[in-house]
Amino acid sequence: MGVEIERKFLLANDGWRSLVKRSERMAQGYLVNAAAIAAGQAKCSVRVRIAGDTAWLNIKSATLGIERHEFEYAIPLADAEHLLHELSDGVLEKIRHHVMLDGAHFEIDEFLGDNAGLFVAEVELASVDAAYPRPDWLGIEVSEQTRYYNVNLIGRPYATWSGAEREGKEDTAC
Repeated sequence: MGVEIERKFLLANDGWRSLVKRSERMAQGYLVNAAAIAAGQAKCSVRVRIAGDTAWLNIKSATLGIERHEFEYAIPLADAEHLLHELSDGVLEKIRHHVMLDGAHFEIDEFLGDNAGLFVAEVELASVDAAYPRPDWLGIEVSEQTRYYNVNLIGRPYATWSGAEREGKEDTAC
């Protein structure tokens, strides 16, 4: 069974930029949206993601916290494009920057479009209590703030957030 253990952080500064090993543009959409999850009508999100010529279907449990069930499967690019354009409620675009630091792989998402200005660093861990580096560019943890979940950024993009929400100080229901 697939399990993802991931922590999410805002960024305190741009010190991470000099550490980027590679970057890739991504487009993703959801076949089960945030409204269905919030209403208790779905136990998982179902995402389609395209990065370059590669595409995946991802299923992630709709539970709060850093540990969630996750399954990911490669799918044909043409299928992914069809799913995004015909069956998703919207497409989220971002650039994912890969940073390696002291054996940890940070994925820093730079969001585009209505989510421009939002940067979120994620680090996947082997266990909930695993140690990980905490560089000065790593800001406050937002792992349990649902507005930072990608599935919620389509229906309630960063451009609509209050100043307090943008600083991670206030959590509103999504």
